Amino acid sequence: MTVSRVMRGAANVSPAMRERVEASVRALNYQVNVAARATRSRSTAARIGILYSNPSASYLSEIMVGGLEQSSKLAGHLLLERCEGLAGQQAAVKRLLAAGVDGVILPPPLCDSRPTINRLRAEGVTVLALATARPMDDVSCVRIDDFQGALAMTRRLIALGHRDIAFIKGDPQHTPTEVRFEGFLAGMAEAGIVVRDAWVAEGLFTYRSGLAAAERLLDGPARPTAIFASNDDMAAATLAVAHGRQISVPRDLTVCGFDDTAAATMVWPQLTTIHQPIAAMGRTAVALIAEEIRLRKAGDDPAPNHHLMRFTLIERGSSAPPPGR
Repeated sequence: MTVSRVMRGAANVSPAMRERVEASVRALNYQVNVAARATRSRSTAARIGILYSNPSASYLSEIMVGGLEQSSKLAGHLLLERCEGLAGQQAAVKRLLAAGVDGVILPPPLCDSRPTINRLRAEGVTVLALATARPMDDVSCVRIDDFQGALAMTRRLIALGHRDIAFIKGDPQHTPTEVRFEGFLAGMAEAGIVVRDAWVAEGLFTYRSGLAAAERLLDGPARPTAIFASNDDMAAATLAVAHGRQISVPRDLTVCGFDDTAAATMVWPQLTTIHQPIAAMGRTAVALIAEEIRLRKAGDDPAPNHHLMRFTLIERGSSAPPPGR
């Protein structure tokens, strides 16, 4: 009991006794078993990890806000771990396991990492995929319909009169990248418009990649009248490139994005975009995984829950009919 009080930093231990215990700890190289302590100390409150590697700070901040809000309501504990690359993922998973998590939420792109999901499950940890565009049958998820969102935006651009529409893709590791592109292609085909290969640019969902993509699109021999970037960071970068070339937005060029993060309203003109309710998705993810953890602790085996949330097309100052309309 005395050793326990010293390790917990309790005040009711004499200085001499504290020094004796600490000397023994150093001699034995004793390490506290965090997982065991967590197991003993928690009752019904779930310990939920969020493992992330997404480069978009505005996207992640909204997930965190929603997740922290919901975990506070549930009197739960939320642990955040960042990782980069396969080795980073493995190390982060080890840290979460050592912390005694009951469940882990995986935002993009880790939401689609089957090795990470399988590793966590092998340790008895509940997993939820957040914002995946291709949900797995055996994994709970919270998402929007990325295909329909991109289709809705493409239809809106065509309704405004645009035919010369370019598209900036996202990170190929994220399932929303291809699904949003598929929605764009479907909208163009529906209107009988041929998509020019030169007007499809590669990106990584980062501002920097958006700059490079927009420069290629706007410096080509033919310039589109609209650019649909598959997230707001890249759309904001497109605005910056247009301003640098004295291209008026939206008079000469329409620019639109996807997600409706804080970046969409921190630029001029503000972005027309697809609103993904990111904070609400974070709240829902925590609520769903907490309930799944509760059921598993009670001896149940709940079926995977695929929760689809609504998107909204938000029109702002960055979109207008093409020149001459």
